[in-house]
Amino acid sequence: MDKKTKKRLGSAGWQIGDAQDFLGLADAEAEFIEMKLALAEDLRARRLKRHLNQTQVARIVGSSQSRVAKMEAADSSVSIDLLIRSLLKLGAERADVAKAVSAQRQARAS
Repeated sequence: MDKKTKKRLGSAGWQIGDAQDFLGLADAEAEFIEMKLALAEDLRARRLKRHLNQTQVARIVGSSQSRVAKMEAADSSVSIDLLIRSLLKLGAERADVAKAVSAQRQARAS
């Protein structure tokens, strides 16, 4: 949102914030969610880069297609542990996982 719009809305009594403000999340909770989203996004990107469908990924990681869909959507029932293990089974290395998380953090800071 541009500064002019923010100023106009603020003058009209609207509060400007982000999802963290709206949901009342602590900084650590917001960071955890950002990390999970970054890992889920990287899983999907890695699948698409390898021209795999979710069923094929499910076979590789020992899961189901519906679970892979939940992983890619960063569903609340999916743990970060599962995302990282799945990325590793798809050929990611430790540095790739770190890069995915730090790239998301840098994009948010911009």
